[in-house]
Amino acid sequence: MSLTQSARAGIRDALGVVKLIAGLVLLVALSWEIIAGDHVHVSRTYLAIQFVVCLVFLCDFFVRWAAAERPGRFFWRNLPFLLLSVPYLNILAWSGVDMTHDWGVLVGLIPLLRAFLAMVIIVRWLVSENRMRRLFFAYIFTVVIFTYISGLVFYDYEVLVNPKLHGFGNALWWAWMNVTTVGAEIFPVTAVGKVFCVLLPSLGMMFFPIFTTYVLQEYTHKKGE
Repeated sequence: MSLTQSARAGIRDALGVVKLIAGLVLLVALSWEIIAGDHVHVSRTYLAIQFVVCLVFLCDFFVRWAAAERPGRFFWRNLPFLLLSVPYLNILAWSGVDMTHDWGVLVGLIPLLRAFLAMVIIVRWLVSENRMRRLFFAYIFTVVIFTYISGLVFYDYEVLVNPKLHGFGNALWWAWMNVTTVGAEIFPVTAVGKVFCVLLPSLGMMFFPIFTTYVLQEYTHKKGE
């Protein structure tokens, strides 16, 4: 028996809330793993949390696939979400692959990207029907989360080798200074740190035109009232 549109919408909204909670749990777990971890080994607690969160994402995919009006179309359009939901880190750990903590953090970011996409969709859904306003708040959310994650990754890779980095607070300050294109006196020494040093200003430069357009639109709208 096919589901009605209202039933599909209810399932989608309920799963959206579950994905949001799972994504926040994963982000907190990653933060704790990096800030309080030894930067050498991936803890079993983090592996367990990531596995559970990935199961939530996989269940979300298959439930929505089963409830889709066009299952074939849904599958191919949402295949990237399925691939991002696979617990690669757990699979590598179970396979006995000798993986460093640094690589574990990068692989662990894959399901976090899935959670991030779910959060962006929910943020856009919560905002008003104004298209520009939805885009603006979704982009604000993107900048904040990406900057925070960049600070985490930068801290994890640089803390043991960069003499200018003293604590996670410095890493977070470095990330925000770079996303605002101001720059910081902490220079990355690892390849991953250098990559994020390029990505953050690029994200910041993309944000300013959207911010300007949003402000002009709001000003024009209020002036016309």
